[in-house]
Amino acid sequence: MHVKNYNKLALLVVIFGLFSAVYVSQYVPKTWLEQSLVYEVYQTNDGDNAYIYRGKEVIIEDVVPYQESALNQATLNNVNEPALSQQWVIDEQGTIKQLKPAFHFGVWSLLPALITVSLCLITKEPLSALFTGIVTGALMLGEYDITDSVIIPQLAKEGSAALLLLYLWLLGGLLGVWAKTGAAQAFADMMTRRFVRGQRSAKLVSWCLGVLFFQGGTMSTVLVGTTVRPLADRAKVSHEEMSYIVDSTASPIAAVLAFNAWPAYVQALIFVPGVAFLATEADRLDFFFSSIPFSFYGILAVIGTLLLSLNITTFSGRRIREAHHRANTTGQLDAPNAQPLSAKELQSRVVPEGYHSHHFEFIFPLITLIGIAVFTFILLGSPKVNWAFGAALMLAVGIALAKGMSLKNVMDGLNLGLKSVVFASVILMMAVIIGFISKEIGGGLYLVSLLGEQLPYWALPITLQLMTMVIAFSTGTSWGTYAIAFPLAMPLAWAIGEHQMLANPEIYMMICFATVLNGSIYGDQCSPISDTTILSAMTTGCDLMDHVKSQIVPASFAAATAALLWTLCVIGFAA
Repeated sequence: MHVKNYNKLALLVVIFGLFSAVYVSQYVPKTWLEQSLVYEVYQTNDGDNAYIYRGKEVIIEDVVPYQESALNQATLNNVNEPALSQQWVIDEQGTIKQLKPAFHFGVWSLLPALITVSLCLITKEPLSALFTGIVTGALMLGEYDITDSVIIPQLAKEGSAALLLLYLWLLGGLLGVWAKTGAAQAFADMMTRRFVRGQRSAKLVSWCLGVLFFQGGTMSTVLVGTTVRPLADRAKVSHEEMSYIVDSTASPIAAVLAFNAWPAYVQALIFVPGVAFLATEADRLDFFFSSIPFSFYGILAVIGTLLLSLNITTFSGRRIREAHHRANTTGQLDAPNAQPLSAKELQSRVVPEGYHSHHFEFIFPLITLIGIAVFTFILLGSPKVNWAFGAALMLAVGIALAKGMSLKNVMDGLNLGLKSVVFASVILMMAVIIGFISKEIGGGLYLVSLLGEQLPYWALPITLQLMTMVIAFSTGTSWGTYAIAFPLAMPLAWAIGEHQMLANPEIYMMICFATVLNGSIYGDQCSPISDTTILSAMTTGCDLMDHVKSQIVPASFAAATAALLWTLCVIGFAA
């Protein structure tokens, strides 16, 4: 299609999105739904009910009977706007839980995600697509002051500020110092001499690091991508292949080697009243680990990247095969007209004259980074990524100064690194904001609410998989999808198992649990508005949409195979 036709189509999408958003805001009523959160509640020495949140004790006050709550579903069905934003209740079984109201606009709740993804695919320009999606969602919520009411409050949140600190200042600064000192190139040269003999060994090193950093999410993506980029470029591995390997060994491996923060987060979302094997936190953690053999998508995704690392491209799709052939025959790591999410300055030699680079200038900060992340995870239960990157940056700067580099040259390196990641960081912030908006207007809630107890038991797992794939793809977050889907999907799975009298309801619940867990990972991994997708492209130097389009084929093949296996397991083991 001609460029002008693409522009016209994009303009029509924008106009449709904006006018539809105003229509929804004015004329489409909200559908309110009850959301319940169950914590590990205990009694203090003073007799108060309390729970632990982020390592701190929180006292629960004003608990009311569930039937009298202003936020139970029966009450929400008869109000236009809830009277409260949250309330603690106690149900007939004596379980204390927190109720929160949430709403959706029906099928219209999918509009911002649909507009954003459509524009990404049409224009291959993610920033304008994300901004249009944000404006569309804000108008649906009745927010017309986009900057002061939507963007600035989201950027001011602790999580957003932490992302800016990490990915703009610390990561950018570290990459810039490594470029200025030549440390990254010296590391690549050393690895090439001793370990990497070509494309296959470079990709295998990348795969092994992805498996080693099984914490998942952005931390794994940044660590692996930053480490392997120099040696992969030296071995002439295409950026599409590298970004796929980095992305597909981040969250998928975290669901399989789940010795990380995932089980602790997820277990709080899967309590089902009356289900003995989900009664306590220990029971739910045991349930999580028992379900790991059913994490077929995570297992297949990791195996798929291993096959690609061995240059077996049978299941990789046409785009990755073409990228592999292009890098082999022409040495071009990016497709023609690609717009990589990294500055070309980082690829050129900017080492001051007379400064002698050494690979230990890369290795020492990297070991420091990994060591602090791992030890803080062991000691505190959560990896302090900002501490890790901050210490690595300070060590890299200290080594450069100690070896005689002038302060001016070090600051030039920092400046170079910051400039190299500004564009990607802006995209990352826009992705965070549209993820919040998509969750706020209830797209995920709408999709899950379409399910019912009359669904055949064998169809529920694949239905949950498809639902969570769409939710995570639309919002760009797997953990956000878990918060939406698990509290609704797990009681539904139990109700269907009981209603249709399955012989092994616990196995059935494990399979349904695995479909939600893995479907969310797929959607997050393939979404152009996901932070891990953007960071995979950014750290490996790939064009964002080239990464998305090349990755979606092998990921979809793994997801389809997983769906077949889940269906067969339900029929074979649960019925």
